[in-house]
Amino acid sequence: MAHQFFIDKRLHNAFTFSEYVEKMKLDSEITDLSKLSEKEKEDFPMVQLNYQRVSRILRTYKIDEELLGLIKKISSPQIWMVISEAWCGDSAQNLPYIAKIAEHNPLINLRIILRDSNLDIMDLYLANGTSRSIPKLVAFDENGNELFQWGARPKEAQELVVRLKNEGMEKEKFLEELHLWYGRDRGRTLENELKNILQNSIK
Repeated sequence: MAHQFFIDKRLHNAFTFSEYVEKMKLDSEITDLSKLSEKEKEDFPMVQLNYQRVSRILRTYKIDEELLGLIKKISSPQIWMVISEAWCGDSAQNLPYIAKIAEHNPLINLRIILRDSNLDIMDLYLANGTSRSIPKLVAFDENGNELFQWGARPKEAQELVVRLKNEGMEKEKFLEELHLWYGRDRGRTLENELKNILQNSIK
């Protein structure tokens, strides 16, 4: 049964990826920070950095051929919802890949839901039942039936963060290590995880 937010078309009316990136660009170029809320001021450096990350991935990424074949096998309309925020480093490192992958099949309608203004939707997809972790990808058929989920980061990246936390590493340092991992990986682990998901979900 479809969730109420799907029936109400909140997902259908959410940001396209190009709209999301344009908003991110404009937000990263704000010069008068006095007009921002305290939270927005705090997030501003991350929005700037994440816009650079997104732009780099969009310039350099080329989809894996096996994954491309699986994407093209999708033969009926799907809506891919990604719950995201511009300040989130994991979103910046994963969402551009998801967007570039989705654009290879016109039957995939990618929509971006902002987490902080849609917490009721976010709370349907908590990590471990407790954490509002993003990005979160949820795919639906055109009737609102869930097809698959992914997120909030590749398993190997999550295991790295857990290990570094358990070793007592401070947040700033383990985030630096995480983004070094993303830089080396270049989306390949995400691709492999999506290949596994699609192999099991495509009829």
